[in-house]
Amino acid sequence: MPQQTGSYHHGDLRTACLRAARELLEEDGSAALSLRAVARRAGASATAPYRHFADRDALVSAVAAQGYRELAEHLTAAHPAPRAPEDLAAVAAAYVRFAIDRPALFRVMFAEPCDPANAERAAATAAMWEYVGAIVHATFPGADREAMSTAVWGLVHGLAFLHLDGKLDTTGPATPEQRVQAAVQALLANSRA
Repeated sequence: MPQQTGSYHHGDLRTACLRAARELLEEDGSAALSLRAVARRAGASATAPYRHFADRDALVSAVAAQGYRELAEHLTAAHPAPRAPEDLAAVAAAYVRFAIDRPALFRVMFAEPCDPANAERAAATAAMWEYVGAIVHATFPGADREAMSTAVWGLVHGLAFLHLDGKLDTTGPATPEQRVQAAVQALLANSRA
């Protein structure tokens, strides 16, 4: 995408900076992400992003918060009210698909240092944790909610990174979604036996 030139005159600098950060992530990964590069991409002065982001970690936190909200929307679209293990498997497959479709964003969300005091990121992370907890509670009402939520999220998150890092054999006819659903269903079936 071509860089904008000239001075920045848009009324929503924060949104422009976040858009620029997302573009840079998709093009070059997180190594290219800096406040200076974001300012250039947004057509703003080098110091303009500091009006909204104290440092790179604050910018990364804001991008991660956007990613968490998008992930929640993606999972809800995959299954709005999961209540059975099959539903949980469908949500797991959607989680991995999100990671595969948006690898740079996913890595920023889960592998980049963020500002631990960033309220926006903390709220988005808490909402994701509550979402996972609600699915687990609906699917396994008698299970320890926190322990099962950790186990389920850990499994699915691990599968996402295994796919992103090319550690799973993809030469067979199964799609990533089919492999994830089969893995989750196998684990859940064996845990009930």
